[in-house]
Amino acid sequence: MVTVDRAADAWFDAMARWCAVTPQGWYLERGEALALVTGVRNPSLNLAVSTSSVPRASALEEAALRVRGYGLPWSIMVRGDASDAIGELASWYGLTRRVARPFMTCPVAGSALRFDGEWRTRIRATGPAESSTLTGVLADGFGLRTDSFGSLMGGDVLGTHGFTGYLAEKGGLPVATGFTMRDGDAAGVFTIAVLRWARSHGLGRAVAAKMLADAFAAGAKTAYLHPSAMARPLFESMGLCLAETWTAFTSH
Repeated sequence: MVTVDRAADAWFDAMARWCAVTPQGWYLERGEALALVTGVRNPSLNLAVSTSSVPRASALEEAALRVRGYGLPWSIMVRGDASDAIGELASWYGLTRRVARPFMTCPVAGSALRFDGEWRTRIRATGPAESSTLTGVLADGFGLRTDSFGSLMGGDVLGTHGFTGYLAEKGGLPVATGFTMRDGDAAGVFTIAVLRWARSHGLGRAVAAKMLADAFAAGAKTAYLHPSAMARPLFESMGLCLAETWTAFTSH
């Protein structure tokens, strides 16, 4: 059985590996803290994060200073609730918005990977040659500028062992995307995005189901993710359960 601590550690490891291979990325580990920088102008993708289930503000100080130094939107995140001292550290950097981040997990035996057969043959794994297409769909799906995710999927990302990008197509056009990072017995689900005009047809579920099915077939015993508030009911219906609630601090 994969514990929540193992799933959390897998998330930290996956993010560090992602930052190591994306062209504008960088990471630093100092004790129980990680500085994670992808180079993307998104606060959830540039973080000072505590890996401890009992986070300490003093352990985060260097990571926070280093991530802030990149001049990108960023955040501080910890497992569980945040102490007053961590809140004060975040406030000192102007990160005054406090956000609960559900962390969900699902063992392979508890998953419900149902998806419409119409999409079964229209969702496929991608490689480095399609990184720009995947990135474009990701940005459009989130309603952002095409360059909003920069080189997040560039470089060696889609060629790294255990990292898999997905594209779903309709009428020959890419309409949805997703990204998984698998490390041994745990697999993370990231960046599922569906173009607005293609929504409400089960495509988000289909992409998630394909990603999870492939990860489990490759040997993962559990999956984990941080869902958006909108996507959480979908993942609950697929067998994922709340394991912990993490706390993030951002500037807006």
